[in-house]
Amino acid sequence: MTLDARTRGDFPILGRVVNGHALVYLDSAATSQKPRTVLEAMAQYYERSNANVHRSIHTLGEEATELYETARDRVQRFIGAANREEVILTRGTTDGIGLVAEAIGRTLHPGDEILVTEIEHHSNIVPWQVAARDRGARVRAVPLVGEGVLDLDALDRLLTERTRVVAVAHVSNVLGTINPVAEIVARARRVGALTLVDGAQAAPHLPLDMSALGCDFYAFSAHKMLGPTGIGVLYGRREVLEGLEPARGGSEMIKEVWIDRARWNDLPWRFEPGTPPIAEAVGLTAAIEYLEKLGMERVAEHEQALARQALEQLAAIPGVTVYGPRGERGAVVAFSVAGLHPHDAAALLDAEGIAVRAGHHCAQPLMRWLGVVGTARASFSVFTSSEEISLLSNAVSGLDTAL
Repeated sequence: MTLDARTRGDFPILGRVVNGHALVYLDSAATSQKPRTVLEAMAQYYERSNANVHRSIHTLGEEATELYETARDRVQRFIGAANREEVILTRGTTDGIGLVAEAIGRTLHPGDEILVTEIEHHSNIVPWQVAARDRGARVRAVPLVGEGVLDLDALDRLLTERTRVVAVAHVSNVLGTINPVAEIVARARRVGALTLVDGAQAAPHLPLDMSALGCDFYAFSAHKMLGPTGIGVLYGRREVLEGLEPARGGSEMIKEVWIDRARWNDLPWRFEPGTPPIAEAVGLTAAIEYLEKLGMERVAEHEQALARQALEQLAAIPGVTVYGPRGERGAVVAFSVAGLHPHDAAALLDAEGIAVRAGHHCAQPLMRWLGVVGTARASFSVFTSSEEISLLSNAVSGLDTAL
């Protein structure tokens, strides 16, 4: 049984009809659909155990706290973190990167440098720009070569004793490029730089092992991996987190407060101020359990097969340009149709019930490198079928006659 045949019945929204056609959802890189187990877990929390966490000794408060902390334990296992204290629950990938940029930003000095890459999502560029601007530091970018892979020779030239942070996407949200994270981390460590990895497009699709990657920080979102919006994960190596002052204050992140000073809570709570996303943590647990039952190796195999099929079929259509590496890649394929703005292509596909993304995908530096204003983008998940890829290809091949 194919993975999609096993899973499709678990996603209620996939039974919807859009514009007179059965829904073909190919926008999981923006947000994935949610299995029934996630929806039910969150509803059950609200119906039976809704309370704030870490603050009450009554039954509901204790149940909510246990459910919330269980999510941390599930994440630790899912990503191969050494300690549960290394798992910080955030509001999403952007929030996790921002948390790190704010904290590290306070330690920057004029002349310090932060390396990003031309492949990054804006969420892994703009927070570093803000941090650098406030302290007189500088943001520099590792360029791309070939089909959209990082120029590692240029990385070596850019890495100096001034480099404080190297921030890089694990998988490009446009090109599907899978970056050699462990190699980049090793090179950065030789000059004493910290490393942050944007894992938003990797965590839903690839097996993860923080000990193998070796990075100092790794951020991702639940909503792209079958979970709810409003919650994400920031992994941080314990020894690095211990030396980092929290940039955000209030509520659960303290042990003791005076008018003029405070003493921080233990890890990981010192980086989790305010009431956390509790119901969303319950949904994250259910999403991880769903993916673990499927097996991340099988998930990766299924989605990479879909990406290969989409590449081959779309590239064979006259007037269609596909972008990114032709070899192993993430679960995304960006393309353009000659004579059609990406928004028009997406609207025409939507008329046939096919949902794809269109625009610059929050990656304008990459769009400039490609020489385009934007692209259409099809992206896949565990419920995507080979038949849906063929429906996409057939619809794209008919776009010139749809005008």
